[in-house]
Amino acid sequence: MTLQVLHRDNLKPGSFAGIREHRLVIDPKFFGNDSSDAWSGIGNFVYLADAKFIPNGETHLHPHKEIDVISVIVDGRVSHKGTLQEGNTLKKNHVQVQRAGGEGFAHNEVNPDNKENRIIQIWVTPEKSGESAGYKLYYLQQGKITRVYGGDENQDETFASKTTLDVSLVDAKQIISINGEFVAYVTLGNGVLNGIKVANGDLVRGHDFKFQAETDSQIIIARKI
Repeated sequence: MTLQVLHRDNLKPGSFAGIREHRLVIDPKFFGNDSSDAWSGIGNFVYLADAKFIPNGETHLHPHKEIDVISVIVDGRVSHKGTLQEGNTLKKNHVQVQRAGGEGFAHNEVNPDNKENRIIQIWVTPEKSGESAGYKLYYLQQGKITRVYGGDENQDETFASKTTLDVSLVDAKQIISINGEFVAYVTLGNGVLNGIKVANGDLVRGHDFKFQAETDSQIIIARKI
């Protein structure tokens, strides 16, 4: 498969409540046909937005049902409010995962500071409908790949799914490799992915992932297993 690259800054920005964002994945199997240049996802991964909350901005309380919502905190802080784990404060390198299931949840994510923050929001549809609502929180470690979503049903570290999400904080000159088809998003830094230079804001689709970082970087990798 030839490597494909979608550049965030080539897309028209959108907004929602106190958020300004670029929507890079809007999958037609979930949202219907979309007139933007956003891509479809992979597996059950259906949505990705690179978002900045305005100073003291918030999403306002709103519900979700039968969707899993993953929030990767790239910069700044988020005060989490809602029916799951009310009161958590999320910081850079935290990843929050909320499962709505059939039970559903409501949440309001708030920027508590007088400056912009930045989060990547990802939606994945669950393998089975009618699941109980649930919440997980992860802290990324430098130089390591962290599985934040998906994998075997016989473990409880993540919500089970045949669609996986890994987030890696890659050291400069570090190489990471993953086999199979992937969709990946570079959120910090730059490097060479399958022979192509990529940088912050690049969404990439290809097969057999090999990334060598030129600077300290962060990259989100979605696959179907």
